[in-house]
Parts: sequence; C-alpha cells; structure tokens
Amino acid sequence: MMKQNTALIVGAHGVIGSNLASHLAALGDWNIVGLSRRGGPSQGQIRHIAVDLLDFRDTREKLGGLKEVTHIFYAAYQDRPSWAELVEPNVAMLRNVVDTVELIASNLRHISLMQGYKVYGAHLGPFKTPARETDANHMPPEFNIDQQDLLQDRQKGKNWSWSALRPSVVIGQALGNPMNLAIAIAVYASMSRELGLPLRFPGKAGAYDKIIEMTDAGLLARATVWAATDERCANQAFNITNGDLFRWNEMWPKIAASFGLDTAPPLPMSLDTIMADKQPLWDKMKARHGLADTPYADVSSWRFADFVFGWDYDFFADGTKARRFGFHEFVDTEEMFMRTFRELRQRRIIP
Repeated sequence: MMKQNTALIVGAHGVIGSNLASHLAALGDWNIVGLSRRGGPSQGQIRHIAVDLLDFRDTREKLGGLKEVTHIFYAAYQDRPSWAELVEPNVAMLRNVVDTVELIASNLRHISLMQGYKVYGAHLGPFKTPARETDANHMPPEFNIDQQDLLQDRQKGKNWSWSALRPSVVIGQALGNPMNLAIAIAVYASMSRELGLPLRFPGKAGAYDKIIEMTDAGLLARATVWAATDERCANQAFNITNGDLFRWNEMWPKIAASFGLDTAPPLPMSLDTIMADKQPLWDKMKARHGLADTPYADVSSWRFADFVFGWDYDFFADGTKARRFGFHEFVDTEEMFMRTFRELRQRRIIP
C-alpha cells in the first residue's frame, strides 16, 4: 500500500514522541522519521535520525533530504536551569526544523506543536482553573508561547496549518525521559516495598488534597493525529486531558495497594535528594528480581516528580474545546495508572 503521509517526529524517544510513533505505525498509512539527539536503529516503518537541532548546519545536513515530509510533529525539549534560559534553545530548535523542512517539503500540510499548561502559568503558582485556550498569556519568559507565536507568524499565506496540543502530566512508559512521573512512582513504590516501608506521599503539604488531572500518552497520540489531519482543527490550540479529575488523597492509597503496600501520613521530602543514594539498592533489586538491566539514571525522574508533587493548588484545564471540534475519547485515570504499572512489570522494569 502506498503511504500518502510522512510524519517527522521531533523528539521521537520521549514519552510523547515514542507513543505517537507507535500509533502512526499502527495506522498503517504513514511513513515515519524520528529525530533525536541519540538516534537509534530503524524499526519497521520508523526511521531514526540523530541530529543536534541547536546546530543549524547539522539540522540542514541531516534533514535536507526529507522532501517527502507532510506533517511535522514537534515534541522536543531542552532543559535549562531557569525559565528564562529555556527560551532560546527551545525556540531555536523549532525554528531550525521549520526553516529546513519548509524549504524542501513542497507537500508540507501541517505542523503540530506540543505544549502544556505552562502556557497558563501553571508552573509559576496557583492559576485560573479550569484553564481555557482563550485565557490571556502571562508575563514572559515562556518558550511555549514564543514557539506558538513563531508558527502563527510563519504560517501566514502558507498552504500548511498548525495546531498546538496542551496536555496535563503525560503518563507513558518511555525510559530515559526527564518528565516521566509514572516510572518515578513505580520505582519509588518498588523501593518502598523492598525496604519494608509504607508508601508515603512525598509532596508539599496541601498538594495531597488538591484537584489534578493527567493525560494518557496513547490518548494524546490519537488526539495529536486527529488535530493534524482534521481541517476543522487548523490553526487551533487544544487542551487534551483524560477527562476526569482526582485528588492524590484518593488515588495514592489505590496506587499503594497495587504494589501490596500500606500508606502512612504524607511526609514532605525531596525525592531528588532522598533517592540520590539509591543506585546500590536498584542494582540489588535488579539482581534479586531478575529485572531488565535498566540504568538507574533512566528511571530516576525524581526532579520532575518533585515538581508535580509540589503543586499545592488545583491543576486542571477545560477539555471541552476538543470535544466541540470532534475528539470525544477519554481515559479513566485510575485504570491508566494500573495498566502502566502492569506493563512495567511485564517488561521487567519493576518487580
């Protein structure tokens, strides 16, 4: 079968990019090119390219032959110590991709941008909830907003369109990702069981009782392709969420029970600090339980977990715009957590 679409996934090894690649491959009518810093072997329909997107010359050299690209799915991210320092590299990477591909891909139809609730200032402190796509921008710096501005400006008069997807915390399985909450919880719970400890919620005082929501990586992949291929979604932003809300004070005991653990009262602590010396414990667990030889660095998303567990304010957005435009899928968040933990056990990542 002749494949009519070619997807360029920027950030192909992350939770978002890897699940998107799997979904596109399952659809069957997509050629897929994945970009990342480390590259990797091509598998099936997915061809990987290693590229330094901060280097325009390397970007032009590695992507200069991708004339067949019809859709760019941008989910790359470069971390930096401060919010202001995030702007330059993250905007530069997007610009380098667009500058290169737009010049050579005559059939380019859509550029999909992955954002998040930082657009609403959610990372800064209590923000208006439910957040809506029409909410006013906040005081810069904010690279998510600058990236969207870049696409809006570049799209004028062009044949391609853009969309911006705004998920909550994305839950999936990809290892080696600095923003993987599910694996951080799974390893923390597994170590608690190994040490004979109850599972304590480690977040800030108050975070245990606030309203929060999540976004399943598979749901996000389906929504991303929908927004990129449905003409009604051209040049629009969408909040993409599971569709339900929860509080950790109800979800945490259920997570503990799935690991055979009791809970104890929350105890605020930095996982980034408290888990820093757990490499020897992890190695013993791998040997004792016959786990996959996963480096501790690939499972330790502790800094991100601290960030999420530090939200001592409500954290949710209005997802009705996507439904009004035609996307009606939802995922039960409790079932999502349990399914993710089962899959991690099946892959022998955790006991």
